[in-house]
Amino acid sequence: MRFTLIDRILEIESGKRIHAVKSPTLSEEYLQDHFPRFPVMPGVLMLEAMAQAGAWLVRYTDNFAHNLILLKEARNVKYAGLVVPGQSLTISAEIQKREDDCIWLKTQGVVKDKTVISGRLVLQHFADAGDSRDGQLRRYLRDEFALLFDDGNGKTTSKK
Repeated sequence: MRFTLIDRILEIESGKRIHAVKSPTLSEEYLQDHFPRFPVMPGVLMLEAMAQAGAWLVRYTDNFAHNLILLKEARNVKYAGLVVPGQSLTISAEIQKREDDCIWLKTQGVVKDKTVISGRLVLQHFADAGDSRDGQLRRYLRDEFALLFDDGNGKTTSKK
């Protein structure tokens, strides 16, 4: 099962930063087991949400040229709180460095002005296969991005 852990992109600045939000609800499957009487968003999914936000920033910055962007490394990840259903985890990711196919990001997740997770992530993008599926996947990612981000004018653009 593939989890989309970004509900909305609040702001994005090409080549620099992204702000996104994840608001877990009790209907999300993973909360039924983690934990049955005290559901909380698992720490690994908070980390994945930060990686997904970073991947959207890279896709947007590079005009959706990379279909596959993976978390290569997570450094200095610190957990300092919980995210429960009904709360909103606001995620920020800022590009620190780019080199070849790797991108270094400074990330954090905040709930009610309190940092609950932070870390430095390294994402890696890979070359496309070079066939028609790449174009289809690129269109799918653009459509998904359009659902996540609206600049208020009905367009999916922001500061370039």
